[in-house]
Amino acid sequence: MNQWGNVDQDDIVRARNTLLASGRRTPYEEVDAYRVLAQVSPAAYLPLLAGALQHLSYDTGSGEWRPSSLKLCEEAVAVARRIDPAEPSRVDVLYKALDSYQHQLYRVGRRTEGLALRGEMLAISRAQAERAGKPVRSGLEQWAAGLSEEGRYAEAADAMDELVADLQPEGPRDGALAWSLLQWIAALHDAGRSADACAAFERLVALEAAEAAREHGWVACHLHALIGYARMLDLHGRGEQAAAVRRDTLARLTELAASGERISRSSFEASFWAVLLTVFGGESVWPVSDGGPRTPSGTGPTYWSPDARQRYFDSRDALRAEVDDRARRAAGDPAGHLAELVRINRVLTVRSAVHWVDRTHLFAERVRPLFDEGVDLARRLSRHNPAEGPRTLAGALIERSAFRIAVRELGPALDDFREALSHLGEAI
Repeated sequence: MNQWGNVDQDDIVRARNTLLASGRRTPYEEVDAYRVLAQVSPAAYLPLLAGALQHLSYDTGSGEWRPSSLKLCEEAVAVARRIDPAEPSRVDVLYKALDSYQHQLYRVGRRTEGLALRGEMLAISRAQAERAGKPVRSGLEQWAAGLSEEGRYAEAADAMDELVADLQPEGPRDGALAWSLLQWIAALHDAGRSADACAAFERLVALEAAEAAREHGWVACHLHALIGYARMLDLHGRGEQAAAVRRDTLARLTELAASGERISRSSFEASFWAVLLTVFGGESVWPVSDGGPRTPSGTGPTYWSPDARQRYFDSRDALRAEVDDRARRAAGDPAGHLAELVRINRVLTVRSAVHWVDRTHLFAERVRPLFDEGVDLARRLSRHNPAEGPRTLAGALIERSAFRIAVRELGPALDDFREALSHLGEAI
């Protein structure tokens, strides 16, 4: 007899035999066994039951979530909460269970509850950090991303202020600081803290410059940071400084095109470029009127909530249809439709790039035509609108140049960048 009531001894024997059997047991059998034994020996089996419930929620054979995944993850949290607070493993078990459950809540659109669980996860991390006398690590990036999806940009920026301040003294940390800086820059930009966003971008450029100077650092990431920094400066009215950064970019790209990248290609540099594409935000609110969640700019899809991520990537079909429709209208009325066609095409291009970047065998072939299309459309706009079109064309050429850097087509990337500067009146 215990706090959960009577436990049938035959059930206990069967449960132990299931776990001790040499043959392979199913996830269902494992969960059932742990449910029984957790009533007899909670200290030993409650942590195992929580983990088994999370494992059962995903069908590894089909690669799909089970229909009961939400209930299983909810049960895992309840199980984790029953672990004795004095048990050292409780904190980690509860954190992982909360993480699984918040994912499922977001997946079914229960966003308020999902964000609340992210807040609880951060509170757990804060308590752990306080006891250890160390800075908070886990939970801040997820919390900030969740806040950004809800439009709470100032709070997201504050959270990233804290994280970057803690990470900065430790240096690059195998790229971790660079990812956090990207998320911080985007949060500052979205929160309207323009001076802080530019200063944060300058820190990213300095970080990537130092990394590029190392024997095993990527020069390409430094170039991507410079290109993004110039765009941020332009957005905030610092045109002269932006032009100086572009001149520096041209010099470094010229050197790289002549010498080639020092190290083999990695998914890091292309992913870094793709996340940078999202930093500037405006494209991520399409469509503007539907009130759905916005994906957090400057953040990799790993940190997006499942429903926002699905909405973002599923929108590509509708975007393609709108681009095609706008193209038909622009053929007869370029003045009325061409500028919007260029804008919508860029939204489609960015979303497609972010989608395909991790699918390395298909990435270049699926994304290259979109960047080419964007440049062609911008050329048409430049002819029809000599006042504003050349600057739009320069932007399209710079974005295609950055794509070409990401796929190691350095000669064509240099050609695009030089042409872009000529349209900006900055040719050297």
